[in-house]
Amino acid sequence: MDEVTDDVTNDSEAQNMDLKQQLEAEKKRSEDCLTRLSYLQADFDNLRKRCDRQIQQVSQYSNERIIIQLLEVVDELELAVKTAKNSNNAETLIDGVEMTLKRMRKVLEQEGVSAIECEGKPFDPSKHNAIAAIERNDVEICAVLEEVRKGYIMKDKIIRPSIVKVVVKPTLK
Repeated sequence: MDEVTDDVTNDSEAQNMDLKQQLEAEKKRSEDCLTRLSYLQADFDNLRKRCDRQIQQVSQYSNERIIIQLLEVVDELELAVKTAKNSNNAETLIDGVEMTLKRMRKVLEQEGVSAIECEGKPFDPSKHNAIAAIERNDVEICAVLEEVRKGYIMKDKIIRPSIVKVVVKPTLK
């Protein structure tokens, strides 16, 4: 009987030792995973901070290209004013301003900005702000009679609606 008890005790101790070794291996594996997780978390934080800095830098200088183009327009306006002062000729000033306006429209066009065409077209409240309504019997639909201030679209978005006067059918009283 002592022999059976010794065998059971030896088996139990061997199992105990095996379980302790497995536990130690799992502890080591767990610590390794936690260490790797810490490194990954630090890498992620560094990446996030770098991305935040890059986004800030991009937003800070995102208008640089258009600003450079607008500075060229300013140069042309200054030259037009200087030339007009030296010549005392209003036509010279008008020519210079017209050239500069042409250049400005080209800059806007390169940025995807275009004027809203509206005179004679049906009134569209998403594109036009009406400031006056003129009643006339010869119209069937509300249409733009006169553009007071140009409106603009940038790509597909209205960035400034046109201010218009519209012609409408008289209302019955």
